[in-house]
Amino acid sequence: MPESRRPVAFADIDTWDLEADVVIAGHGIAGVSAAIEAARAGAEVLILDRAGGWGGAAALSGGWIYLGGGTPLQRALGFEDSAENMETFMTAALGPGVDGGKIHAYAHGSLEHYDWLTGCGVVFKEEFWGEPGWEVPHDEGLGYSGGENASPFREIATPAPRGHIPQMTDKRTGVRGAGYMLMKPLVETAETLGVRAEYDTRAQRLVTAADGTVEGLVARRFGTDVRVRARRGVVLATGSFAYNAEMIEAYAPRLIGRPAAAIEEHDGAGILMAQAAGAALAHMDATEVAFFGDPQMMARGILVNGRGQRFIAEDTYGGRIGQAVLIQQDNAAYLVMDMDAHEEALGTETSTPYFRQPPTWAAETVAELESDMGLPAGTLTATVDAYNRHAADGADPVLHKKAQWLRPLSGPVAAWDMRGFTAGFTLGGLRTDVDSRVLHVDGAPIPGLFAAGRCTSGVCAGGYASGTSLGDGSFFGRRAGVSAASG
Repeated sequence: MPESRRPVAFADIDTWDLEADVVIAGHGIAGVSAAIEAARAGAEVLILDRAGGWGGAAALSGGWIYLGGGTPLQRALGFEDSAENMETFMTAALGPGVDGGKIHAYAHGSLEHYDWLTGCGVVFKEEFWGEPGWEVPHDEGLGYSGGENASPFREIATPAPRGHIPQMTDKRTGVRGAGYMLMKPLVETAETLGVRAEYDTRAQRLVTAADGTVEGLVARRFGTDVRVRARRGVVLATGSFAYNAEMIEAYAPRLIGRPAAAIEEHDGAGILMAQAAGAALAHMDATEVAFFGDPQMMARGILVNGRGQRFIAEDTYGGRIGQAVLIQQDNAAYLVMDMDAHEEALGTETSTPYFRQPPTWAAETVAELESDMGLPAGTLTATVDAYNRHAADGADPVLHKKAQWLRPLSGPVAAWDMRGFTAGFTLGGLRTDVDSRVLHVDGAPIPGLFAAGRCTSGVCAGGYASGTSLGDGSFFGRRAGVSAASG
């Protein structure tokens, strides 16, 4: 039988094993941000985490955090931005169906949030990384992280880089990322404020009073129930449901068999606990989709689908490419390049060298390549002919790739089979308001219950930009802490 997530009656608990004003489930970016603000508001704070230490997915991430509106780092590096411009981009890129109130609050609170992070000890180096890439390979502090300077968004809002990266040397993508240097100073700040943490403690069920008010939670530690009293409020910061197979099948079936960019602890526990107490959900089908291609190569070539046709500007954000491939192109894509473009790409630096594999096919002409790939006769040749005709004039009227990447394909050509090169994580979760109060299915806040991070539906409703998870997790985590501390 599956473990019960149904609330435990407050009246049925005689003794408590742990107690605090504010109890937070999850010691990642949302949880630690909530803890800092709750402690600064005068609350006694206890964080529970099912793992053996702090960090969660945030500490393993590349560290992009989405900030803008004219941050000191943006200004120091010569980039102009405004809250209104940032809001326009986010509304266009993160939908459809974005929560306008959250995006407005986030964009207009971004400057203060930057100051809060740096005040907690997070360091952003004053150096810009302008190359295509999954992550910044060195310790530069700013880069484009959401396709702001690519079509269609550069026509919608003035491009500005908003991917802020904590300074860190000797990074290794997926193993040792700058997210650690985001989490470490925040954890140290929380510790100086007297925040306590209990590890190997897995939150299981909420404790509710007869009127529905959340009074605490029941956790499991080494096979034993731990009853935890929250005198003012509970904050759920437990991460996504990317590693809950049943929830993936029910809500986001396109991700069946392809979880990534998350950790196994992201099993939807917080969502299920709150849902059992009547919480509403939002955008449960929304997913970020990574595409395992080298951006330096993709920008210099063309991506075609199973019909030999281009379908997206190759210099755009990799997550946007991944979504298009998985959702719109039946998970089929091929990268086509000529030898000159390939050699040029290999001569550039990338944060993902393991994506640079030998081509699947190589041929003297496009027609031969088309045949070797098994594409319908005339499809790829027609695509390349049209691309070359306009690229010779420095234009791409079909998909609007930037002129700097446009050059006709000529001479020997090669193609990479990139079918199934996608993986992703979930973006949907608990419906919360701008103060991070969890909303009941009737629309009213559930008393005593707050949430932030990937267990909620945040600023992303469908689209994504790298840094929005750490960004809205920390931003709305802070609001959860303030709200919970206020009782």
